[in-house]
Amino acid sequence: MAQRELLSGQPVDWQKLKTMYYYMVLSRKLDERMWILNRQGKAAFVISCQGQEGAQVGVALAMDPSVDWITPYYRDLGVVLAFGMTAREVMLGFLAKRDDPSSGGRQMPSHYGLRAKHILTGSSPVTTQVTHAAGLALAMKVRKVPGITASFLGEGSTSQGEFHEALNFASVHKLPLIVVVENNGYAISVPQAHQMSVINVADRASGYGIPGVVVQGSDPLAVYEATVAARERALRGEGPTLIEAKTHRYTPHSSDDDDRSYRPEGELLREKADDPVVMFRNWLTTYQKWDDQQETALLKRVREVVDDATDYAEKAPYPDPSTLLDHVYYSPQV
Repeated sequence: MAQRELLSGQPVDWQKLKTMYYYMVLSRKLDERMWILNRQGKAAFVISCQGQEGAQVGVALAMDPSVDWITPYYRDLGVVLAFGMTAREVMLGFLAKRDDPSSGGRQMPSHYGLRAKHILTGSSPVTTQVTHAAGLALAMKVRKVPGITASFLGEGSTSQGEFHEALNFASVHKLPLIVVVENNGYAISVPQAHQMSVINVADRASGYGIPGVVVQGSDPLAVYEATVAARERALRGEGPTLIEAKTHRYTPHSSDDDDRSYRPEGELLREKADDPVVMFRNWLTTYQKWDDQQETALLKRVREVVDDATDYAEKAPYPDPSTLLDHVYYSPQV
């Protein structure tokens, strides 16, 4: 994140910005713990948010979880944490435990869903969450309920038909929807240039008659401001906005991938010079709102949250095998 001015001339809520930093650090540390558990053989699969925390938390904290809804994608750990899902709830899902709020331990990790927190459950086919979000936004408009819906996906998913169908439908009906593309440059092992000729996914917004905004994902303030503007537009009844956050992916696509086979040598090192967690901490320090003492206290707090979530989930029971077919086949009441 380059040095920048404060938020568009608005009074600065430093506590909110510190909260933003907290969720970025929590996302990073919880993600790192997941990789350790995977390597220990305790979890089957990890799909990481490392490098994308600034974009994710910047969007989530610009929304109102009491009225807004989100349809996250599998890399959105930072989004769901900042939107109200607890580290314990995340870990229960990660370890496929009975009390996992997303699916009762029935889905792969990172298939987030929690109705009480306005997180619409996702499914494994990529991009389906965007059409679900458009449907949810339509329901909100028809019922005249407050709030908006935000949907998240990677740039690789924009090649799926659902992305275009959802944007077209949302534009025609002026739905209260924000579509956030977290562009980390790779769709699994395929770089963006091998998948699309445009440099900016946001340029496609013009084809649907809606705004397309490009922001630097390592700058959570830029993402926050873009989301605030898009949300206000949606609430005025002016329809959807496409936000493209340029981010980095600091891990392989998943724990089953080896990105050394397709990443150019030195690329990852260069990208880590733009680490959103480090850049935002430096920014707070520059304005004398952060120091080593606060950093030490925050890391201690985060470590306690991550340790608690890990211990809690590891001790939690697995689903009873007798419930295997629940919610799959109809079970008549006896």
